Amino acid sequence: MTKPSKDPGVRTALLGVIINLLLAILKGGAGILGNSYALIADATESLADVFTSAIVVMGIRFSLKEPDENHPYGHGKAEPVVSVVVSVALLISAALIAVGGVNRITVPHKGPQTFTVFILLAVIIVKELLFRFEYRKGDELNSSAMKADAWHHRSDVVTSLTALIGISIALIGGKNYVTADAWAALVASLIITYNSFKIFYPAFNEIMDVAPSETIVDDVKAVAIEVDGVIKLDKCIVRKMGRYYYVDLHVMVNKNLSVKEGHEISHRVKDKILAAGINVYDVLIHIEPA
Repeated sequence: MTKPSKDPGVRTALLGVIINLLLAILKGGAGILGNSYALIADATESLADVFTSAIVVMGIRFSLKEPDENHPYGHGKAEPVVSVVVSVALLISAALIAVGGVNRITVPHKGPQTFTVFILLAVIIVKELLFRFEYRKGDELNSSAMKADAWHHRSDVVTSLTALIGISIALIGGKNYVTADAWAALVASLIITYNSFKIFYPAFNEIMDVAPSETIVDDVKAVAIEVDGVIKLDKCIVRKMGRYYYVDLHVMVNKNLSVKEGHEISHRVKDKILAAGINVYDVLIHIEPA
């Protein structure tokens, strides 16, 4: 298991914290100076990203700790727990943006400034690149927390895009369309809400030990059945703990073998599964007579 301080997931999430903080300052300042609530709402989303990315960093570091007496299966569940926290933070930020948008629609105000469009274009490019980079890393490391954090960056892309559309309509339409900026913020809040649930469900399922894809189970069985002495496989239960899988496998062998011989077969099966490169951290094998 990788040391928490050297883990690429930690470094990637830290990069996200720094970029989000800089973007939040940029968008917040531009939104105030440029009289754009959609941009201010977008800055709020980036501030939420700073908070959640920091939580992701802590969650990943904790999940990489080795098993101990109180946590014999390790600390991998920290990752889906962090993902749930990220989804809740997204939901709260969506609610705050929606309330502000409604207030902005009902209260007369000046239209946004032209320069805010260029700020948003730059933000969209940066955040989309950050989403693609972190999601790819999360996929490589099998990290639900990193994928959740990546989707948070994608939600920021969406809010920036809706803000860009709203500001453009307000600029082109003039006085009669100044509220388009606030309506864009409302649309963004709905999209953020959708993304929060998209993050929540897989993370919650992981916490509840929902069975992983059949592909993982099939890969484990395919490796185990090739071991000499294995006649048949019975139960194969797999659960995800952070980035890794734990396997409970029932192996059927010749009923006339000695306990020692059966034990040796179980060790060969376990060693082969762990060496197969299918992200299995530990295997518990139960030997049964065929």
